[in-house]
Amino acid sequence: MGNVTVIGAQWGDEGKGKIVDWLASRADIVVRFQGGHNAGHTLVVGNQTYKLSLLPSGIVRGTPSVIGNGVVLDPWALKSEIERIREQGVEVSPELLTVADNCPLILPIHRDLDALREDASGTGKIGTTRRGIGPAYEDKVGRRAIRVCDLAHLDELEPMLDRLCAHHDALRAGFGEPPVDRQRLRNDLAEIADFVLPYAKPAWRDLDAAVRRGRRILFEGAQGVLLDVDHGTYPFVTSSNTVSGTIAAGSGTGPSAAGFVLGITKAYTTRVGSGPFPTEQDNDTGQKLGQRGHEFGTVTGRKRRCGWFDAVLVRQAVAVGGLTGIALTKLDVLDTFETVKVCTGYRLDGKTLDYLPAHAADQARVEPIYEEIEGWPGSTNGARSWVELPARAIKYVRRIEELICCPVALVSTSPERDDTILVRDPFAG
Repeated sequence: MGNVTVIGAQWGDEGKGKIVDWLASRADIVVRFQGGHNAGHTLVVGNQTYKLSLLPSGIVRGTPSVIGNGVVLDPWALKSEIERIREQGVEVSPELLTVADNCPLILPIHRDLDALREDASGTGKIGTTRRGIGPAYEDKVGRRAIRVCDLAHLDELEPMLDRLCAHHDALRAGFGEPPVDRQRLRNDLAEIADFVLPYAKPAWRDLDAAVRRGRRILFEGAQGVLLDVDHGTYPFVTSSNTVSGTIAAGSGTGPSAAGFVLGITKAYTTRVGSGPFPTEQDNDTGQKLGQRGHEFGTVTGRKRRCGWFDAVLVRQAVAVGGLTGIALTKLDVLDTFETVKVCTGYRLDGKTLDYLPAHAADQARVEPIYEEIEGWPGSTNGARSWVELPARAIKYVRRIEELICCPVALVSTSPERDDTILVRDPFAG
């Protein structure tokens, strides 16, 4: 039995939370390795719905969980989320959750800067969640971040604050804002330190021991490959690498630890915020997909843009994300459509393309080439085996496999954790 890495194969919101929760019952450890609390996962367990943004999805099952060093951590968001799910009956103890002691922190000044930039961007808005994710990553690579381990050494913070404030004060002045209130920031950090520090450990060390003991590790990605800062629809992307290769740097394990890489993809396509979307249906079809799929962002509450399945983009995600197999979610949303369309290529300036070009202007101008597939009149909702699926629905799944050059390992047919068809066991490799 090996490890499994779960990443999104579209623009995020593919249903990773349910799949990770489903797999977590067979994992020994669940690890978040990038992103921040802009990653929303909804888990439906019986009559209870859990909405997680920062905590690994395995936490609800009581599976030991790790927030790796590749995550930017908002300590106040962590406290709020732990308190919220405690009210739902889930106790998150330091024995259950480990926070890497070298995680960079998201500070209030990061949230401020995120909002100031977005408000000033006019037509250039990226559509961030305004939670400070991007500015926190900038400070990390700029070597001026305050990290979890610094919370235990607040009396030695002054040189770090000098570097941090020299950068932020200049930016704030450009927006007509006052300098960073250093004393308030010190007070805020001192207040949250006692809550966070019991969870802080050298996560890489624990994970190395787990690998050596042959423990099953489930690595949980956030967002999706199409939002990767290198391989996504730049600049309308997130601020971290979302591909499977990130698990090595983001958790402190070697790249061989990734194991089976499972890409999560909806049976159609959605996107939140700005950016190109070749198969978007800004019409009755898009409305129907959105209503059936309850397409609203877990974190932002924003309505998602909806469109047909884009095999070109998912095939690209398979390649750059190193996918071994995919989990196809929300197949039931397509029930009773007379015809279902799949994008198989693009036209741009008289040429046919089998990939999405890198430049934003070209991405915005590509025209999708569709293949029409006969829909199915029956229901797939709640199906847990192939024999319960209409024949045409199976045909649709098989055609997607052909077009994206990657096998389907799981099919999800409702938000319920057990409404899942297992085609290939990821933990078996």
